[in-house]
Amino acid sequence: MILDSLAAAGEYEALGTGIALGLAYLRGFDPDTPDGRYELDGDDLFALVQTYDTAPATEKRFEAHRRYLDIQHVSAGTERILHAPQQDLEVDTPYNEADDIVFFQEPGVSSSFLLRAGDFAIFHPGDAHKPGCMAGGKTQVKKVVVKVRL
Repeated sequence: MILDSLAAAGEYEALGTGIALGLAYLRGFDPDTPDGRYELDGDDLFALVQTYDTAPATEKRFEAHRRYLDIQHVSAGTERILHAPQQDLEVDTPYNEADDIVFFQEPGVSSSFLLRAGDFAIFHPGDAHKPGCMAGGKTQVKKVVVKVRL
């Protein structure tokens, strides 16, 4: 997992073409972009723009992916994301190939961080994460998740 400010995104472009293109998209992202899916390179690279209210962590689930890595960027608001190594978790809902997602039971121990406007996080397969959690109180978040096919 990587957590940094979008201002420092250039430091991560060497991680691969898909990551570099995804970060470039986020640097030029217009916060007035409507929610929806935006293809950057077909199914190999696309962005999901979402607006939602954060919720208590007890209402969210740990998830992970196999075919795509996530670059998650908050353009407005703040959310708390919990994370844990996938190998430490018990599967709750088996892997769904069509949606590229597996859900996990709540672990005994996890870490968390705040994703604030202007920040991004990169989650590789193996990085289980629980996004959309409240950071002190319910708030609206505008978020872009760039999916990069591995």
